Amino acid sequence: MADACCGPDEVDEADAHDAEQGTTPTPVWRAREIQAAALSGVLLLAGAVAPGGTSFELVMFYAAAVVGAATFVPSALRRLLRGRLGVGLLMTIAAVGAVLLGEVAEAATLAFLFSIAEGLEDYALTRTRNSLRALLDLAPPTATVLRGGGAGGGSGGGDRSVTLALDELAVGDVLLVRPGEKVATDGVVRSGRSTIDASVVTGESVPIEVGPASPVFAATVNGTGALEVSVTATAADNSLARLVRVVQEAQDRKGRSQRLADRVARPLVPGVLVLAALVALLGSVLDDPAVWIPRALVVLVAAAPCAFALSVPIAVIAAVGAASRGGVLIKGGAAVEALGSVRTVALDKTGTLTRNEPTVVEVVPSSPTVTPDRVLAVAAALETRSEHPLAAAILEAAKDLAAMQAGDVIAVPGQGLTGTVAGRPARLGKPGFVAAADLADAVARLQDDGASVVLVEQDGELLGAVAVRDEIRPEAAEAVALLRRQGMDVVMLSGDNTRTANAIAAQAGITDVRAELSPQDKAAIVTDLRQRGPVAMVGDGINDAPALATADAGVAMGAMGSDAAIEAADVALMGEDLRRLPDAVAHARHARGIFVQNLVLSGLIIAVLVPLSALGVLGLPTVVATHELAEVLVILNGLRAGRRLFLPSRPALRAGTSASARSLPVQHRSAAAVPAGGLPVMSMPLVNLPQTTKPSAGGGVDVPRSPLTLSSVLTLSATRPATRQETSHGSDSGCGCAPGCACCS
Repeated sequence: MADACCGPDEVDEADAHDAEQGTTPTPVWRAREIQAAALSGVLLLAGAVAPGGTSFELVMFYAAAVVGAATFVPSALRRLLRGRLGVGLLMTIAAVGAVLLGEVAEAATLAFLFSIAEGLEDYALTRTRNSLRALLDLAPPTATVLRGGGAGGGSGGGDRSVTLALDELAVGDVLLVRPGEKVATDGVVRSGRSTIDASVVTGESVPIEVGPASPVFAATVNGTGALEVSVTATAADNSLARLVRVVQEAQDRKGRSQRLADRVARPLVPGVLVLAALVALLGSVLDDPAVWIPRALVVLVAAAPCAFALSVPIAVIAAVGAASRGGVLIKGGAAVEALGSVRTVALDKTGTLTRNEPTVVEVVPSSPTVTPDRVLAVAAALETRSEHPLAAAILEAAKDLAAMQAGDVIAVPGQGLTGTVAGRPARLGKPGFVAAADLADAVARLQDDGASVVLVEQDGELLGAVAVRDEIRPEAAEAVALLRRQGMDVVMLSGDNTRTANAIAAQAGITDVRAELSPQDKAAIVTDLRQRGPVAMVGDGINDAPALATADAGVAMGAMGSDAAIEAADVALMGEDLRRLPDAVAHARHARGIFVQNLVLSGLIIAVLVPLSALGVLGLPTVVATHELAEVLVILNGLRAGRRLFLPSRPALRAGTSASARSLPVQHRSAAAVPAGGLPVMSMPLVNLPQTTKPSAGGGVDVPRSPLTLSSVLTLSATRPATRQETSHGSDSGCGCAPGCACCS
């Protein structure tokens, strides 16, 4: 490793083989370099205590020098033959020069101390890299596979179970995952229902309910129910293996600090050789060569930039590895530095602040003669083949209604749909595309409540309005508050209408809201925000690609299993808990601080040792000891970036309403409630977070003096009076769910 510190782009074949095999690092005392250093130290001590001037003393010093030098001289010479200069070459020249000058004890001391530093460096790098590769060991070594004649019939249909090694699994195999077992590789649940603990991969402690057609990922732990899982990826290509490969590649991406260290360290090696030659030459011409040639050797050692070159890479590897184990994928040193320097965070609304699972919350007919079912049925007919996010919510709400046939459906980009339903012309779209007429007040009310509204028209007659709401994440307000505590400005970007965006922002405690934006508009706003300082853009990694690419740090939410999201962003939050964002920022800031500390320490060591060495104040043993001690300190300080102090496991805010609630079946519509205005309103059961703020008349948001906290959410939810008729399920709680449901338990 002596030369690797100044040439990290080259890896020995043995190291490459170990990386390929994912070997576990040996204990530090079994590392070859450490063993050689220990032997060199014993021989050096024996020479030091031997009677002076004896042959035994000389032999011990020579032996100590040879054993210690064996850890770095061969690699230094190999690199020299390839035309590359490294710190090992400087140490080799210094050791050989000391021997030629008769200072064998000093040469032995240099070899001993340098071999210790190199052994610790090699061990630290190997240990840190293998801690990441150890993620692969989270998956079980074997899996139970169902074989036989029970196709589609479950394990009771004649299937027999066989145990296969992980690398023998093929796409299409059906795994039997018993309660408490780990999922061997990525797949889709074929039968069975259970909960999945994904904390080892995503860092989230909330179990996720799964059932038929639910995706599951490698290394996640099955809960209380048996599952049959159809394999969708082999062990070599599952989400866990891809994650490890991406992080290993990311570890080589260099940030400004690392590039600075490289720019200093690489030219410094030949520069040191020139400096030492000048010291020896000029000193010999102007003064006694016996004084200045040894000083030149000391300068050679004092100016070696190994600590400088190591100052950032070890910290980067440690920081990236620790983040990946905490459910945060940070793609290299550049991403660590970018995220650690961020001063403004731009949050996309859909899928980031909200769950990206819109549901129909209310249907408002235009007159007493129009039923809510008719409004919903016409809307569903037009939306049948639409790919718009609201379409799935409308189709889900209308699944129990008699289907109506639609034809000649044409999408009007950014507006809505036109076509025929039951042979009659029909339109569906946002207010403005379809006139709200007498429903203008109802539309405004729904939008103020955070819902997106589509109006439905048939035969030129307005039938009604359908309100679809994507509920805010329960942890969103806490995540925003944590970002603010870190000194961040938080901005929300949304393509939704201003009223809806303001309502969601109010619940999250965000005051700076930009609404009705296209992807290009978001990118332009991010560019403007960068004038204040570095910006992080948080989105879904796909639709927000322009803004993610424009930001200093692009962050993708919920990227587990999504190659596109991981590829698009600099940082990917593998889980769905938004609180991981401020955690990731704190972790990156901590690592970035370590980068700076190491660079300053390395620079100061060289700046102090070189002049003192040239003036003869420090001798070779003292310089070697100081230099190698600095290198060890840089390594140990860099390893601190691998601690997960800022990536804690966070409990769920409300068990059952976040990740687990996503897999619960959609409840049926309640009976129509009749408001004071006389028009029947179809109310959909939902869980509401209290709206503690409201849009201001100026289009901004009025923020309460105290931030929205978990306790205030739960207190207000518990004391908030019911504002709508209870559902036909007999709900006796304010949330509108059936008694005993997960969100109210």
